[in-house]
Amino acid sequence: MKRMSLLRAAIGIAALAASLLQSAQAGGLERLYILNCGEGTAGDISRWSPGVNVGKAMPFVDNCYLLKHSQGWIIWDTGVPDAVATMADGLKPSDPGATHWYRPKTLAGQLEQLGVKTADIKFLAVSHSHPDHIGNVELFPDAMLFVQKAEYEWQDARRQPRFNPNHPVTLLEGDKDVFGDGSVTLISTPGHTPGHQSMLVRLPKTGALLLSGDAVHFRSNWENRVVPAINTGQEQTTASMNRIAGILNEKQAILWINHDKAQRDTLKMSPAYYE
Repeated sequence: MKRMSLLRAAIGIAALAASLLQSAQAGGLERLYILNCGEGTAGDISRWSPGVNVGKAMPFVDNCYLLKHSQGWIIWDTGVPDAVATMADGLKPSDPGATHWYRPKTLAGQLEQLGVKTADIKFLAVSHSHPDHIGNVELFPDAMLFVQKAEYEWQDARRQPRFNPNHPVTLLEGDKDVFGDGSVTLISTPGHTPGHQSMLVRLPKTGALLLSGDAVHFRSNWENRVVPAINTGQEQTTASMNRIAGILNEKQAILWINHDKAQRDTLKMSPAYYE
């Protein structure tokens, strides 16, 4: 009887310790919403997998993520511009192989549905500076923007800055624990662009998630470690994918691939959330 009581006590202590550890790992992060930031069709997915699936079209999605932390709301990526919602034929690219984007829901409208004002967003981080990821940055003119210095200084084809120089910004040179509690960490994953970054999230109940940005575009692209021809750094891309694999293993994290519709369709979309 005494031995049984001790065993039960030990199990209870272990369960409490595990619960406290998980809570500590999650820090002040309370919940995560997945927002619909674009739907479209990639005209030729071989641009992301050279020599494979040439001429094959694929549905693409564009996710944004809203995270509620005790220190304030943070948005990860801002998607296709909300103005595209008013375009009957969406945002049609000049390159037929690129992605034809539509905006079925605006970012502002989805926030409003949750009772969140654009002015409530205190922090903003973007994976990189392609238009389908920074299309609504200026909806949040006062939010502190976290971006890699290499990305911020990378000029566009017209040799113009990619970000509004008047927007509050924190320039990063590597990883960043945003809130200092390990719950939201920006991970430097260059290669798709010079200063691309991904995000590691630790939720109290769901556990660890790694949000890919465009370090990888869809599942087969990831499983075969294929480097898109359009990426700015081929070797960097491979190194970043290998780094992501290491983090997934170390943190027992799940990879959420930003543009992968098949995966997105299995996830809970806002107003549902993960905690």
